[in-house]
Amino acid sequence: MHPMSMSDVVLQTVPLGAPPWPTLDPFLFCVHHFDAYPAGEEHMGPPAKTLAGRAIGSDFSGKDGWSMYHGERVPGFPAHPHRGFETVTVVRQGHIDHSDSLGATARFGPGDVQWMTAGRGIVHCEMFPLRERDKGNTGELFQIWMNLPAKDKLVEPHFKMLWDGTIPEVRSEDAEGRETRVRVVAGSFGDARAPSPPPHSWASRPEAGVAIWTIKMAAGSKLTLPASTTPDVARVAYFFEGGTLAVEGTDKTFTPKTALVLDADQPATLEARGAAADILVLQGRPIGEPVAQHGPFVMNTKEEIMKAFEDYRATRFGEWPWESEAPVHPRERGRFAKHADGTVEEGR
Repeated sequence: MHPMSMSDVVLQTVPLGAPPWPTLDPFLFCVHHFDAYPAGEEHMGPPAKTLAGRAIGSDFSGKDGWSMYHGERVPGFPAHPHRGFETVTVVRQGHIDHSDSLGATARFGPGDVQWMTAGRGIVHCEMFPLRERDKGNTGELFQIWMNLPAKDKLVEPHFKMLWDGTIPEVRSEDAEGRETRVRVVAGSFGDARAPSPPPHSWASRPEAGVAIWTIKMAAGSKLTLPASTTPDVARVAYFFEGGTLAVEGTDKTFTPKTALVLDADQPATLEARGAAADILVLQGRPIGEPVAQHGPFVMNTKEEIMKAFEDYRATRFGEWPWESEAPVHPRERGRFAKHADGTVEEGR
């Protein structure tokens, strides 16, 4: 993204084409997956006949409204490594089965968020089990990558679950009954504050001003995004579905599939016109360090990237303890997380 002044509040707009969406420091990557999967077979994958014509192992086709991604029997992303950043996975529909090289595992679903600090290195898989046998299995999620500052790139890896029931939602309704809803995944919105992120996250620093909000606005409703209390933060509103979006103080409206770079130092009043609006907001003060990235590794120099590959070849970031590179949990198992230290928590 490159600055281009459009108004006092909207600094720039960028069309949202093929994923991933464009991001600003401290964010590295953002993708919105939406898949209308069919009913699941016994193994919780789609019927074999629906796989014809797909590049199994690397299917991002969207054929029939869904993709297998890197999965062969069950959709998803089998075992793959990360180092030097964090993943934030926000589930809107469907379930995700996580397993990793530390021996941790989880199943999480609608409304849940998994926040994983890859740190010095981890291998994990994210599979999308089709648990419903007699009806379709819609899967929808955001996956967001956030950078780590140099001093934290090699911290011990781990993940934290933010269960649906622990994530605050701010609801408001106008005189005509038109509702807005803001889920506060990170940071705060008004008096609502998100659960704490992992301790080494850039988001754990108050001076970083990190916020992640998912917003749903009824047609005709208005919502004011408050000015950031932290200076020098970047704020991007991804308007990905709806009718049109107006921003008070501008003389134009914006269509879906548009990213709006906003001036976070002042409030921005949004209005959903014609239909409901779905928006994701990412905000944070830039880390402002060099970024060297190669695939799943994000460091500060090319030499550090080479060292990441050397370390991965030598150690695999811990031995993979699972029989398959794409394990899934039993169909009837509910939401849970088992951490590397053996601690088990149930979804809330």
